[in-house]
Amino acid sequence: VSRSGYVKRAALAAYRAQRRGGRGRRGMATKTEDEVWKLFVASTHATMLFFTTRGTVFARKVFELPDVGPNSRGRALVNLLKLDEGENVAALLAVRDFAEHEDAFLLFATRLGRVKRTPLSDYANIRVVGLRALVINDDDDLLSVHLTDGTRHVFMGTRQGMGIRFEEGQARSMGRVTAGVRGINLRAGEKVEEVATLDPCEENDILAVTDRGFG
Repeated sequence: VSRSGYVKRAALAAYRAQRRGGRGRRGMATKTEDEVWKLFVASTHATMLFFTTRGTVFARKVFELPDVGPNSRGRALVNLLKLDEGENVAALLAVRDFAEHEDAFLLFATRLGRVKRTPLSDYANIRVVGLRALVINDDDDLLSVHLTDGTRHVFMGTRQGMGIRFEEGQARSMGRVTAGVRGINLRAGEKVEEVATLDPCEENDILAVTDRGFG
């Protein structure tokens, strides 16, 4: 998916394995000033969930997305989803099988540090016109959506380098049409830059990379 809203799919077989010094090959054509925004590896029978800036979610099977090969930019999302004027896709998630994730949750995070947790089953039947996924406050933006099992830890990192970690269970499960709770207190002008979910039973490292290329 490109940042200006083009979507496509291509078979993994279109790309051959290369060694470290390989130059790679084109994966997606883009317009001037456009860039690739999200990349997923998913089964053609998986469901792609598209969450918009207005809190709506749309669902499309992966096989319904344009299969146009590596050298094409694909189709505009406005031709695939019933988006309103000024509405854009803000986050995406691939779900292989809703039945396999009976006890799973969707964890939503916003730029101003709000988090919301809702059972995945609430999003199993999405109409063509979309479904209300969450409430987004006027001064806020949806940042990311994560599939969780109810036992993971949440890490939130801000633009100025602050971070917080907490158990996802501290954000109680809520219905779809809610805005969630505060996940981190932000200073004036500060925003959340990235959110990750972690298995607390495993050792995890956080790699932070700055906009000047330091890690």
